[in-house]
Amino acid sequence: MPSKEKIEAKAKKAEEKAARKAEKRAARQEKRAKKKPMPKALRIITWPFRMLAKPFIALGRYIHDSWVELRQVRWPSRGATWKMFFAIVIYAGLFMVLIALLDMLFTWLFNIIIG
Repeated sequence: MPSKEKIEAKAKKAEEKAARKAEKRAARQEKRAKKKPMPKALRIITWPFRMLAKPFIALGRYIHDSWVELRQVRWPSRGATWKMFFAIVIYAGLFMVLIALLDMLFTWLFNIIIG
């Protein structure tokens, strides 16, 4: 069992990380608020290029967001992974036996009926 000091140190580290994230988020929002809109003539000229770039920007955003989500996942340990693997193999084996038994039953019934 981890000691009280270790738990407190982890909690403090997590709070510091959350504070840094909040500061970064606030800085980004402030930077966006200061951003001036593009002049209308420049918007008209660059419109086709922006339309061509939109799918690539969306793809990049998707990949970035996916990576962020993957970093937040709590992956199972090696032992838990093996336990789940064997549970799936056993379940698949039992289901295969059930399907085989049903197949033999229906084959036998159809042979009696059609016979």
